[in-house]
Amino acid sequence: MYRVAIVGRPNVGKSTLFNRLTRTRKAIVGNEPGITRDRLIEVAEWDGREFEVIDTGGIIPDEKDLIPEKILEQASLALEDASLIILMVDARAGVTPLDEALNSMIRSTGKPYLLAANKVDVPQVEDQALQFHSLGVEQIIPVSAEHGRGVGGLAEEIVRRAPESALEEQGQEIRVAIIGRPNVGKSSLLNRLVGKQRVIVTDIPGTTRDSIDTSLTVQGQSYRLVDTAGIRRKGKTDQMAEKLSVVMARKSIVRCDVALLVIDASQGATKLDATIGGYAHDAGKSLLVVANKWDLVEKDAHTAHKTEAEIRRKMRFLDYAPLIFVSALTGQRAVKILDPVRQAYQARFDRVPTADLNHFVKRAISPRLETAPGKKSPFLYATQASVSPPTFVVFTRTARPLHFSIVRYLSNRLRHQYGFFATPIRVLQRMRKGKRGTSRRK
Repeated sequence: MYRVAIVGRPNVGKSTLFNRLTRTRKAIVGNEPGITRDRLIEVAEWDGREFEVIDTGGIIPDEKDLIPEKILEQASLALEDASLIILMVDARAGVTPLDEALNSMIRSTGKPYLLAANKVDVPQVEDQALQFHSLGVEQIIPVSAEHGRGVGGLAEEIVRRAPESALEEQGQEIRVAIIGRPNVGKSSLLNRLVGKQRVIVTDIPGTTRDSIDTSLTVQGQSYRLVDTAGIRRKGKTDQMAEKLSVVMARKSIVRCDVALLVIDASQGATKLDATIGGYAHDAGKSLLVVANKWDLVEKDAHTAHKTEAEIRRKMRFLDYAPLIFVSALTGQRAVKILDPVRQAYQARFDRVPTADLNHFVKRAISPRLETAPGKKSPFLYATQASVSPPTFVVFTRTARPLHFSIVRYLSNRLRHQYGFFATPIRVLQRMRKGKRGTSRRK
């Protein structure tokens, strides 16, 4: 797909333009410089044609501090991947030495680029954008990313420059969110899966702030991997950017198909791990538990069994989620994750024919619930109402909600009979007299 990278010095409005072009609120926007650290990638559509937009952190060439240096690395990778570059400047601030340095840096790539002069909120400011002709650019596009002024013209210019073949619609992707608390190795796992330094990795907790999308194709299947910010306990996030990061991470869970809950195998499962897993479970997402840093654990013949038993004990409600021991650092079993991801995605869309379902309920479920002579099973019949996640509606002869143990038993038996690998099952009750019961998941 045609890729457009937005680059510029800090705080010129790159993330605001990214959100405006992609019609999302994916990039975190604020007055604090350096909020965007990794590359963000999202598909934009204009006039029925699609292209990818890459947002980058503010570039400061020759910066030697750790985080700014990593931001520069990520921006440089974005320039390598891009088909077209947008150099974004602040029209009100005028030409700065950093703008000049970035212009030279972009010219050295030999790739086509456009200059977008931002913060032209009113026509009277447009003349201020003309001073950027001193950089040797022929075309300057004045925009106001905040108010949307001129963004349509910029999008038209992008589409005009793109070859028709590069704007073709892409196939079905499996959306995978990599979730977990800070510093458990989410970014390292993403980099291992894609085979390159896609996101910034440091020992500093909270390095990732945005939710980072990466497209990957393996054996003909396309994936969109989303590395999210580490989710902290409430009260542990102080800065505005960190609080927004948690919000964005939870939104990434909502829009994914499969979630990878990454935990630190050397520390075991924590209450926060269970809480984060609960977010994916409650959202009805397929889930794999990835125990990372397995290389740090001292092992004997029983270590894996004991560790799994302890993790299962602390996260009983995720008993359907497969547990995979990996090392993102060494690559041990990391690349094998995509196979169960694909299997979990397919299971989300499994459907049981109504006749088969009712035969199973009558034969295997109802007799177990007839606990006393003459006491009938509460079930009349059942049907699968929807998929993704698999959702079943049971019609009952009782006007009272089913006990949670009965719902759990039904869910377990359905999973045992029909699979639904790594996927929660939702059970709804339709009571007598048309009263609807509450939604339950297992």
